[in-house]
Amino acid sequence: MATDIKDIAHAVEATAVMKLLPARPRLLALGEPTHGEDTLLDLRNELFRQLVEQEGYRTISIESDCMMGLVVDAYVTSGTGTLDEVMERGFSHGWGTSAANRELVRWMRAHNDGRPASEQVRFAGFDGPLEITHAASPRQALTALHGCLSAQVDADLLPCTADTLDRLLGTDDRWTDPAAMMDPSQSVGQSAETKELRLLADDLVALLDAQTPHLITATSRDDWDRARLYGRTATGLLRYHYWMADTSPARMTRLCALRDLMMAHNLLAVAARGPALIHANNSHLQREKSTMQMWQGPVEWWSAGALVSAQLGEDYAFLATALGTIRHQGVDIPPPDTFEGLLYALPEDRYVIDARRLATALGDTRPAPRVSPWFGYAPLDPAHLADSDGIVFVKDVQQS
Repeated sequence: MATDIKDIAHAVEATAVMKLLPARPRLLALGEPTHGEDTLLDLRNELFRQLVEQEGYRTISIESDCMMGLVVDAYVTSGTGTLDEVMERGFSHGWGTSAANRELVRWMRAHNDGRPASEQVRFAGFDGPLEITHAASPRQALTALHGCLSAQVDADLLPCTADTLDRLLGTDDRWTDPAAMMDPSQSVGQSAETKELRLLADDLVALLDAQTPHLITATSRDDWDRARLYGRTATGLLRYHYWMADTSPARMTRLCALRDLMMAHNLLAVAARGPALIHANNSHLQREKSTMQMWQGPVEWWSAGALVSAQLGEDYAFLATALGTIRHQGVDIPPPDTFEGLLYALPEDRYVIDARRLATALGDTRPAPRVSPWFGYAPLDPAHLADSDGIVFVKDVQQS
């Protein structure tokens, strides 16, 4: 079987990836089975550079706060701020400390220097302003949306004033209290003020949509896109906070689904701008349902990748990444009867494999699922092999 796999294994290069696909997708999603490993991010960076230079890709979007990502995009396109400031303020989840992420931003800025806007590469975060412990206040997104509209449309058309929003929002620590994740009674999501804010946010987004021709003409397409991001983020956060206050057994299922729905909406907006490389955990990009064991039991929901794939069809492609070892996290050589064990027997350090041809080669004899000794690494499920367009395999992940 190792010989059969070797026949369909190729170097991880843009040309090899494109040969797996019927056409160049608008969104090429590269998953990772663990976070925080620069070995994987270096591979991502190399693939993105090749996609830019050989395939006309112009955007990279990663699993980071969509609002913070605007800071990175402003730097790489126009040099706003300094690299140190961007790494501190432009990434969520601690990703700004990564040397590989820093190199990505540095390369993008250098690539764009002196180029016209139409040839520049862009950066986008596609996660909501969310952490596993809490959700952000909707203040930034909601007030930014209101500000965009108040600068360009008749004040009589606005559903409220900025002072009204400020009064209803209250202090930000009311929204970000980490106690609300475990205790719904600590959430402000179903307060009278929040319910009113949800209606006002909906009206502001409707006004934005209704004024589209005027806004694009009076400002720019980029400004309009940014205002739409504010609108998606404000309504998404208010919806997320509402269900944080829920006490039903479906609470965590809803919250996981809402996070990926926010991701999906951001990815569709990225796709509308042109071909993009997407990078996130495999579970956010896969076509099958995502599952997680949480404190109140198992939950399952449709991932952002599943939602986007259902709408874009062949314009969405997914490469799942599998790993051999992460020895500094206790993940040693995989057992030979597992999927990762079969791939580990090949001589190359990293390669990409046609997932559907591999599934055909394996036939009914599927490898055993690998059990990870470390909670931070999720092995691939052999049962869903054919749901990917390709498998990227990295033999050994070195400590960053």
